[in-house]
Amino acid sequence: MTDSLITHLRHVDLAVPDYERQLAFYTGTWGLTPVASDTGIAFLAAEGSPERYIIRLRKDQGKRLDLVSFGAASSADVDALAGQLTARNVTLAQEPGALSTEGGGYGLRFFDIDGRTVEVSADVAPRQHRRVEEGESVPVRLSHVVLNSTDPDATARWYADVLGFQLSDTLAGPEMGTVMNFMRCNPRHHSLAFARGPHVSLHHVSFELRGIDEFMRGTGRVLRSGTRMVWGPGRHLAGDNTFAYFLDPQYNTVEYTTELAVLDEDTWHPHVYDMSDEQVQDQWGTANPMSELVARESFNDPDPGLFTAPPV
Repeated sequence: MTDSLITHLRHVDLAVPDYERQLAFYTGTWGLTPVASDTGIAFLAAEGSPERYIIRLRKDQGKRLDLVSFGAASSADVDALAGQLTARNVTLAQEPGALSTEGGGYGLRFFDIDGRTVEVSADVAPRQHRRVEEGESVPVRLSHVVLNSTDPDATARWYADVLGFQLSDTLAGPEMGTVMNFMRCNPRHHSLAFARGPHVSLHHVSFELRGIDEFMRGTGRVLRSGTRMVWGPGRHLAGDNTFAYFLDPQYNTVEYTTELAVLDEDTWHPHVYDMSDEQVQDQWGTANPMSELVARESFNDPDPGLFTAPPV
């Protein structure tokens, strides 16, 4: 396994047809802060995060995941990663260089084993953020992103071998095989995970709130807005984090969470958890039961345009 040159998750970029409705949801209901915009593009930040933005919305005729962006410690590490990728014949979508998006920086883009566009950047200008206060039910940071893959084991191996991510835990079932692989690039239990799905697509994007009270207040606010809850509220076993999953106006699954486990990487060994065990699904027993119908909600639409020109 390659030592990872990736330090953390930066942002997730979404293309959406109903741009105005999606923007109103993320700013008015979900609690993100608009920091910059252009024609048909909006950059949205979390109040407690120094990341310049954590979600980018782009108006398009079709719906897709434009890219997932990660951080590196320095421009030298970005160049080193480019060398590693080229040596492994990974297709680069954009050679290392200055970035023209909000916050600038230095980065590259490439296609992963499933054809998604991935960005890794350094030297992005930090955002002046603030402490999220007690009772404020707005996201503190971007927690993690989960992606659907037809072969989550092969995708996880690629991210481990090529990008240096480490496997934290696996969900599996006696008849299902691997359901989800949780991957980390720092001591947080997962910044990324791969779920078994019928096609390549976005599974969900997760946003961390300040604490349990803020998590429940936020969950209540979103429910009162009429937004459909898919699953929750509850607490997972893998990662030990809380969860409440909703569908945004374009039927992407989004999650509120708190208290994601921070691992002792010197002693941690991955577990294989039985997905059919109700305690694995939800330690509290408060969420609606996981079923095939609930799982289908996060299959999402197949991502079009794979292995094409990189998104703006």
